[in-house]
Amino acid sequence: MFVWSYGKTIFTSPASPSNEFCLSKADKEQYEKEERPESQQEILRRAAKDLPIYTTTASRAIRYCDRCQLIKPDRCHHCSACDICVLKMDHHCPWVNNCVGFSNYKFFLLFLMYSLLYCLFVAATVLQYFIKFWTNELPDTHAKFHVLFLFFVAAMFFISILSLFSYHCWLVGKNRSTIETFRAPTFRNGPDKNGFSLGCSKNLREVFGDEKKYWLLPIFTSLGDGCNFPTRLVIMDPEQLTVSSQNEPAKSSGANQPFPTRPLSESKNRLLASDSQWVESGPEDENVKSGTKKHIIVSLES
Repeated sequence: MFVWSYGKTIFTSPASPSNEFCLSKADKEQYEKEERPESQQEILRRAAKDLPIYTTTASRAIRYCDRCQLIKPDRCHHCSACDICVLKMDHHCPWVNNCVGFSNYKFFLLFLMYSLLYCLFVAATVLQYFIKFWTNELPDTHAKFHVLFLFFVAAMFFISILSLFSYHCWLVGKNRSTIETFRAPTFRNGPDKNGFSLGCSKNLREVFGDEKKYWLLPIFTSLGDGCNFPTRLVIMDPEQLTVSSQNEPAKSSGANQPFPTRPLSESKNRLLASDSQWVESGPEDENVKSGTKKHIIVSLES
């Protein structure tokens, strides 16, 4: 299982955004001709209006990769080592010479877990000989130095891998990547490190899948496509909302929006099928007089 997980982590290619995130030929030519950032952002907003994106840059601009010439999906980042945009990129790991992201994150976690168990097994089996070495009960041969070396190497790797594995287990529970831990994704209501967190149980299922019998096998069972992720809080404009009996959400629009709002499809996501929704509203007459837009907050916490 250790070798299988390690091989899957190494040889699984990082997932890249689909073609729908690439600019059309006309938009690309127009984007390259424009010199003003405001005009370029307007082109990107128009191209991204129907794309499933929630996050922007810290300056409220559309996240665009000039190297790959595409609009970045949520949680997607450009890897300078691989020179591609990687879906749900966590980090580039030199130990596996590959990017750890949406396509192989489960394999990476299993690789850490089985490495941890392997080091523990080696240290446990050598422990009796290590004790004999210190009590001078081990025969005076060259093998005793091999035993000493093997025990210390297994113990040191166990401690280092344990810290790394514990950290990534914490990330899975919070539904964060390593990049998002140091730089929180920016949503419409500002940066939020917990923006993609759905609760520990659902966060675990998002990485390992619905069927627990496959959790410990290095088989891809992660939910989603890597481009579209359910979010913790979704803000919409009720003036554009059409409420149906099935609680299907609609698009929101506005002239002064800093970035486009995607069609909300989270209610159809199996992770969110049992979640409740509520409207934070005030008196209707006050809403008509002030003309202010109320927000509908979709709670994805159960």
